[in-house]
Formats: sequence, C-alpha cells, structure tokens
Amino acid sequence: MIRALVFDVGETLIDETRIWSRWADRLGVPRLTFMGVLGGMAALDRTHRDAFELLRPGIDLDAEMAAWRREDPEGLRENFDADDLYPDVRPALAALREAGYDLIIAGNQPPQAYDALVAMDLPVDGVHTSAGWGVEKPDPAFFAKVAAVSGREPGEILYVGDRLDNDVLPAARAGMRTALLRRGPWGYLHSERPEAARADLVAGSLTDLVRLVPTLG
Repeated sequence: MIRALVFDVGETLIDETRIWSRWADRLGVPRLTFMGVLGGMAALDRTHRDAFELLRPGIDLDAEMAAWRREDPEGLRENFDADDLYPDVRPALAALREAGYDLIIAGNQPPQAYDALVAMDLPVDGVHTSAGWGVEKPDPAFFAKVAAVSGREPGEILYVGDRLDNDVLPAARAGMRTALLRRGPWGYLHSERPEAARADLVAGSLTDLVRLVPTLG
C-alpha cells in the first residue's frame, strides 16, 4: 500500500516557462527558438546544458550565472518562486494530505531552491534537494536518501516525476512505485515511449493522483 508520495520539482511542481523565457532573453534569442531547442534536447536525450552550447557555442554556464547574479542581484534570474507553481499543486497536495499520505518534495535542485520551496509553505512533510544531499538523480544513492527521509519501505513510496530517465526508471530500480506526469517537454515526450509502461501510473495532472493513487493498493 502506498503510504508516501515524493515529488520531483521542475515541471512536476514548478512550471519552468518563466525561467526558460528569462534565459532566452539573457542569451538574446527568441523565446520560441530557445524553447524549441530545449525540446529538441529532450527528444534526443541530451541535457539542457546542450541547448545552451548549441545556441552560444563555448558558453561557460556557471560563469554566465555568476555574472547574471552580479548584474541583477534582486531578480529571479534562473530561479523560481511561488508564482511559478502549477495551479494544481496546492489543491492536489492538500487533498492527498487529507487522504492520509505522507508528502515529501525531493528533486535535483541548486542550493537556493530549498529556501524558495520552504517559503511557499506547501502542505508537505519535508523538502529536500540534490544540493542539500550532495547527490543527484538518477544516482541510486539519491533514492536511498528518499527512502530514508520518508521512513517508509521503498514499496510504500510513490515517486512522482516528469521523466523516465531521472524519475521513473531509477525509482523503480530502487523498489519504489512510480508515477509519470505528462507535462513539460520531457513529460510529453517520455509518456509516448514504450518504457512509460513501466510506470505504475501515467497522469496528466497532480489532481489525477488523488483519484489514481488509491487504485494502487
């Protein structure tokens, strides 16, 4: 029986449209171009960093972010806030908590994301990031941390994310149940792949989980 749900962050809880739009503006390319190239990287199983390299060959992304911080210290830049939450997040989490599930956030995120997520005061039992743990998905050690902080057996945990490679497949290998969320570039693309059948659930929204999770037993 599922006792705990653990949620990825980007394109699971957070709509990254504004983040990528600011990056397009920063690089001086049309927003549609940036979004299209990013989607292409998702389709090719390449990283988002490859999109930056394609659009600006030789870019030092870490140096670019440091320069951006110096130039716009009070801006959001590559970060997010509560305005970037998908509309279904608060009501779905509230309903899942009301149903008696433990709720945890754990995803690949930089150090500053922890404070941003905590400030949102979401109805969850814990917030964790890869930066805080010092390990990133899809490393098995990340999912060992997920099980440890949940206090549940892996088979009692449903990991919810928008990607097969970083979320569904490694969580399943760790013995967890999985839900593939069909939103964001990776979510739509990955839901069409044969491996999507390995997810226990494929959902179009977090609200769907309120209805679907109890069917897992």
